[in-house]
Amino acid sequence: MFQEIIKAFLLIFVAEMGDKTQILAMAFATKYPVKKVLLGIFIGAFLNHGIAVALGAYISDFFPLKAIQIVAGFAFIGFALWTLIADDSEGDEKQRFKIGPVLTVSVAFFIGELGDKTQLAAITLASESIYPAMVLCGTVSGMIVTGGIGIWVGKKIGDRVPELTIKLIAAGVFLLFGVLKLLNSLPSEILTPINISLFFISLAFVLFFFIKSLIKREAENKKTTFKRQAEALHNFYQKIDKNLEDICLREKHCEKCLGNDCVIGCSKKLVQNGLNELPYKQPLERTEDFNIEGKNFDKDKLLESLRMTVSTIKTTDPKQKDENLNQLRQNLEFALTGDFVEKVKDWDCYESFLEGLEK
Repeated sequence: MFQEIIKAFLLIFVAEMGDKTQILAMAFATKYPVKKVLLGIFIGAFLNHGIAVALGAYISDFFPLKAIQIVAGFAFIGFALWTLIADDSEGDEKQRFKIGPVLTVSVAFFIGELGDKTQLAAITLASESIYPAMVLCGTVSGMIVTGGIGIWVGKKIGDRVPELTIKLIAAGVFLLFGVLKLLNSLPSEILTPINISLFFISLAFVLFFFIKSLIKREAENKKTTFKRQAEALHNFYQKIDKNLEDICLREKHCEKCLGNDCVIGCSKKLVQNGLNELPYKQPLERTEDFNIEGKNFDKDKLLESLRMTVSTIKTTDPKQKDENLNQLRQNLEFALTGDFVEKVKDWDCYESFLEGLEK
């Protein structure tokens, strides 16, 4: 029994390494979370290979494999065009995201494997097997493992390649496999030079408008995102400015205002730099040189301001970040504890540090 699982697993694993479905997993991993892609692969492979195992060699009597591959070819071209569709809005994207990824990946893998060599292998193994369910278990496991390898590669690529490039690459992968399936499956009387030329001209024409629309929308989204984050950053500085005014002890508690030589005074200067979109300038005193002895700052206001600052640092696009934010974070930490974190390497650990300050 277990021999059949191992045999089926190894056969599928070897057959799928570098195959189109592994590349599809790679492409999907650049757009969707790992868990959703893996679940989609499992569902698509389970249904596809389940049909193969259930019907065995008789599947070809009901559904000619050539016809199945033609349908799969057009489906892949449809996936390529779908990948290039520009999203209307961020809200719409979130709504589609809740219902789309798993189903999309499942359908892509189900169609991709119709009439493929791994489905044929599943049919053959099932027809010879004593335990067909074990064959199904082995073939699906093989698909998931090879897909997992593709996902890992896809995630590494996705962290370094712009989203527009990823979409174009993913669309290219779908398009390539779709066209190849059609060329290998359509009857020779249809594949005349004129028909092939008309097909590629029409496809190029459609792709031109899809890609043009995508590039235009991506440029608009970048401008919108940049503007939205700039507004959020400005609102943050306004709120912090008010908090610092409340925290400041003023001259009735201090002999005189020390300005930049005071941790709060320096922080207020940093906030004004942020509000006026001025570049960061190193203050006259380093954070560790501030004197907070005898100064009873409002701890709750400091904690609230620090949390707001940390949240802004974590959510602001790196291209829009300035050292004002990090210097402000260090100043607030120093006002709270008399010490500060030079550089945050792990935000989860830092969250524990904040929770400790709240106790």
